[in-house]
Amino acid sequence: MTELNFKGKEFVYNHHLAVPVRPLEVDPDKGIGEPRLDGNLIIQGDNLHALKALLPYYAGKVDCIFIDPPYNTGNEGWAYNDNVRAPMIQEWLNSNPIGIEDGLRHDKWCAMMWPRLRLLHELLAETGSLWVTIDDNEVQRARALLDEVFGPDNFIASCIWQKRFSPSNDEKYISTTHDYLLVYAKDPDQWERGLIPRTDEQLALYSNPDEDPRGRWASDNYVSNKSRTERPNSWFPIYRPSDGKEIWPSPTAVWRYSQTQHQKNVDDDRVWWGEAGTNDVPRFKRFLTEVQEGVVPQTLWWHHEVGHNQGAKQFLKKIFSDRDDIFQTPKPIELLMRVLQIASGPNGLILDSFAGSGTTAHAVLEANKRDGGNRRFILVEMEDYADRLTAERVRRVMTGYDFTGTQSTELLREKITWTKFKKAEKLTERVEKIENLHGHEYDSVKKSVKDGELIVTGEKKVKDRAEGLGGEFTYCTLGPAIELDKILTGETLPAWTALGGVLFHMATNRVFDPGLANPDRGYLGRAEAPDGPVHVWLIYRPDLDWLKTPEAALTLSGARTMAGTAPGERHVVFAPARHVSRKMLDEQALKVDFAPLPFALYRVERD
Repeated sequence: MTELNFKGKEFVYNHHLAVPVRPLEVDPDKGIGEPRLDGNLIIQGDNLHALKALLPYYAGKVDCIFIDPPYNTGNEGWAYNDNVRAPMIQEWLNSNPIGIEDGLRHDKWCAMMWPRLRLLHELLAETGSLWVTIDDNEVQRARALLDEVFGPDNFIASCIWQKRFSPSNDEKYISTTHDYLLVYAKDPDQWERGLIPRTDEQLALYSNPDEDPRGRWASDNYVSNKSRTERPNSWFPIYRPSDGKEIWPSPTAVWRYSQTQHQKNVDDDRVWWGEAGTNDVPRFKRFLTEVQEGVVPQTLWWHHEVGHNQGAKQFLKKIFSDRDDIFQTPKPIELLMRVLQIASGPNGLILDSFAGSGTTAHAVLEANKRDGGNRRFILVEMEDYADRLTAERVRRVMTGYDFTGTQSTELLREKITWTKFKKAEKLTERVEKIENLHGHEYDSVKKSVKDGELIVTGEKKVKDRAEGLGGEFTYCTLGPAIELDKILTGETLPAWTALGGVLFHMATNRVFDPGLANPDRGYLGRAEAPDGPVHVWLIYRPDLDWLKTPEAALTLSGARTMAGTAPGERHVVFAPARHVSRKMLDEQALKVDFAPLPFALYRVERD
C-alpha cells in the first residue's frame, strides 16, 4: 500500500495517545430533559479532546460516523491548534489561521485529521461505517489517510453528491456542482448495508395488466448477454402460445434460462408475450412481493433525491427566522437521511464530530419520527456557535419554533424526456395518485415545470409555530484534563465517575457504564477478559484530606469484601495506597490485584 507522507506525520502519528482525557461536564440548563450521558449528547469543545472523553463510554459502540471536516479551500480560516510538543508544530501555530497562501496548509490539514481519525476508528463499532464529505481540495489526501487508518480493504465507495443544481457563471474555469462522500466500514464483512426505499417512479414500473392474482409485477429480460458459443445449452427454440410460432434467441444473446427452467416458468405463468401475446421475444414476470423492499444504493446522489446547499440554507433560515447570523454552508437534512437509511438501523448511535449547524441531529430526530426508531446522536462542535446555533437548532426542532409562512415538502421530481412527454397520461396519473395519497397532509399540492423537470410539492401554511419532533438531549462541555502527573501533587482531583471511567477503560479496554457503577462501594464494573471476568474498583474521593486517611487504602478486610462479591473471579483495585501485602492476599486466596493511584505522599513499599 502506498503510504501518505506529510510534514509533521512523525509528531502526530501517536498524538491521540498523548491527548489527556477531559471529563464531560453536564450543563443542565442548556439541554432538554433529564441529563444523561447515555442519551443524545451535544458537546462543546475541541473535537480531539471530546473524542478522547467519549472513549471510556463509547469505544467500539458507534454505528455510524458522519463528519464534514474543513475542506481546506484556503478561505475557511480554520486553525491548527493541537498541542503537539514539537518545535516544528509550534512554528505552525504562529501562522494560524490557515490561508490560501500557506504553503503547508495541506500538511497541516493532514496533521489535524490524523489523530481525529485514529480516535474515530476506536469509537466505531465492528459493524459500523464512517462517512466523510470532502471536495477536490483534499479528496486524494483524505483517501490516503483513511486507507492508512481504516485499511484499503475497508473502503466501500466514493459517492458523488450534487450539491448545486445550477452552474456558477462567475467560475473562472469549470463550475463545480458536486462534493464527495467517502465511505469506509470498520469491517465490511460485518457491516449490514441498508437499502433505499423505492420511489413512486420505481413503484410505477410494477403493474398488473393481465390481472394476475399474485399482484403487481414488472417484466425482466428473458435473454442473457452470453453467446451461443458460451452457453450452448441455452440455445433452443421456444413456442409462442398465441400461434405456436417457433422462437429462437439471437446467437449473441441466448436465453437466460435452461429448457427445464423455461418449462417451469411457463407452468407458473411467468412468461409474458405482451398484452396482445404477439411479441417476438418474451419477458419474465417478476412480482413486487418477490423483490427486496428497497433498492441498492448507488454512488451518484442527485440533488432532487438528497437536497442541495441552497435548499439547506433556506431551510435553516426558516428555523432561525428571527436571526441573521446562521451557518452559511449547512448540509441538507435529506443528505443525512440518505446516509442513515444506508448506515444505521432504527436503534443506531450516530456521531458527528464536526457538527456545524446540527443537521445530523435533525436527521436523526426526523428518522425516528418517520419509523418510530430510537436512534441516538452525539454532536461535537468546538466553535463559539455550538450553543447559540448547533444546540439551539436542536432545541427548536425538538420543541417547535416560531414560524409564519409556507412549509414545502417535495413529493415528486421527474425529468421530462421526449418518451415521457409522449406518454403524458401516465405522468398525469402518477401526479393524481400522489394527490390522492398525500393531499390530506397538506393545504395544497403544487405542480410546476422548471428547467425541464416536473416538480410536485406539498405545501402547508403555518401561522404561528412549526410543530416540534420531540426528544431530549444533554449539553456538555469539557472539564479540566485528568492528568495523572498532576494527581501526584493533588493539583487536580477529578470527580469519582470521571476518573473511574478513564481507569476502567485503561484496565479493561472496555466501555465504562456509569449506570452499573456504585460510588458508595467504590465499584466501577465488570468486564470480560481473555483470562476470565475482571471486576474493577476505585477507592477514591476528590478530597485531598480524605485521601491522606487510612480509609483511602486497600485493606485485608476491604479485599475480602470485594472478592466476596464474585468469588473466584479476578478483581483490580485502584487506590492511593494499600495496607495489605501481596503475600497476605495470596495466603487468603484472594484474587485481588492492587493498582496504585499516583499520589506521591503515599510511598508504600510494594512487595
